[in-house]
Amino acid sequence: MLPKEFIKLAKLFKRNGYQLYLVGGSARDYLLKRPFFDLDLASEATPNEIKEFLPDADFTFARFGNVHLKHIDITTFREEEDYSDYRHPRKVVFTRQMEKDYPRRDFTINALYIDVNEKVYDFSHGLDDLKAKIIRFIGDPTTRIKEDPLRILRAERFAKTLGFQIEENAYLAMKKLYKLIDKINTNKIKQELAKEKSSHI
Repeated sequence: MLPKEFIKLAKLFKRNGYQLYLVGGSARDYLLKRPFFDLDLASEATPNEIKEFLPDADFTFARFGNVHLKHIDITTFREEEDYSDYRHPRKVVFTRQMEKDYPRRDFTINALYIDVNEKVYDFSHGLDDLKAKIIRFIGDPTTRIKEDPLRILRAERFAKTLGFQIEENAYLAMKKLYKLIDKINTNKIKQELAKEKSSHI
């Protein structure tokens, strides 16, 4: 059964003319029937629009399309352009189209969207990879790693915690570009390693 908090929020969004989807790790774990606490949600509604009916949420990172509510993250569909620091995009453009949002996500198994009726939206064969237990980058692995080298550690973490295999091209790119991890903020690396130890994915 879908999380009650998601259902409640989805109804609120619908009353205000918007859709809300379970996405990312939450959608993946729901389909794998794994327990999860934090909710990753996505919508075509912008932070300014969300503020009209969720005024008490945290809008600190609204410019990136992120709205935080307790253990819930709601992100506006967006497109990203040019990563400047091996972590953050130079430009974020909000979009109403889910089809334009998924390419910015890291792996196919994290690019699944589930609506309140449990319909799954899959633009990158994520369901196939979920069933085959494969970690596969969306798009070219080398490009995606250069955008954010932390994805190397994330791929390793998902493979270990889920018991999945890293797709061959992804593995080769990770091995070739492993030194780029040195470009990442050490606190981010520590957080990633802590998640692996706690099996919190």
